[in-house]
Amino acid sequence: MSNKRLNVLGVGVDTCNMEEAANILVSAMEKDEPFSVFTPNSEIILYAYKNPDYLEILNRGSMITPDGIGVVHASKILKRPLPERVGGFDLANVVLKKIAGTGRKVYLFGGKPGVAEDAAKKICELYPGTEICGTADGYFDAEKEQQIISDIHDKKPDLLFVCLGFPKQETWIDAHKNELGAKVMMGIGGSLDVFAGTVKRAPVAFQKLGLEWLYRLLKQPSRFIRMLALPKFGFTVLLHGKKYLD
Repeated sequence: MSNKRLNVLGVGVDTCNMEEAANILVSAMEKDEPFSVFTPNSEIILYAYKNPDYLEILNRGSMITPDGIGVVHASKILKRPLPERVGGFDLANVVLKKIAGTGRKVYLFGGKPGVAEDAAKKICELYPGTEICGTADGYFDAEKEQQIISDIHDKKPDLLFVCLGFPKQETWIDAHKNELGAKVMMGIGGSLDVFAGTVKRAPVAFQKLGLEWLYRLLKQPSRFIRMLALPKFGFTVLLHGKKYLD
């Protein structure tokens, strides 16, 4: 974890940049303590602001990175600008590149049946030498969940991607991190779908302009209601954000 966190509506966001964050995660793989990584965007932080139990779960994360340009803009409103957006999918790629060929083991958990397997193939193509030690889809009952936990524990991955969507993935990691035997656990939403190719990411131009949200809205107009969280988040930071600062 970086030495400093910025308090954004009660959520402590780490102030490290992408490279620093990736190096911290690689270093965490050398230790025996579980290291949890949460990557909240504006929508997730606003949800945490309204749900105290979830807020506590988020803040128990070993690392909390700003996944979303809205969080970076919020830091500027608070006069404590974050160095850059550190999105979960991007951070996952940087870490995968760093550990490829080193013998570090990766486990993929989440998505619809077959997605994790497809993602595993694509990741191995992108980063030759990556060792995928196991996969599991995100559709499970209590019995299957125990089987997944046991499988992860038996394989003891250095890096575990948990892609169940918020708030489920953070809640799941927080509840089970001490019994999984995994070293670094990252909650990264729909990233397995992007790795697998079932969901296309926004073009680079949209990414650089911080307009991935607009691209997703254009592709899926049904997301309009969810997108209302963005202006709500901005207004909430403007009205209440400064009272959370030291």
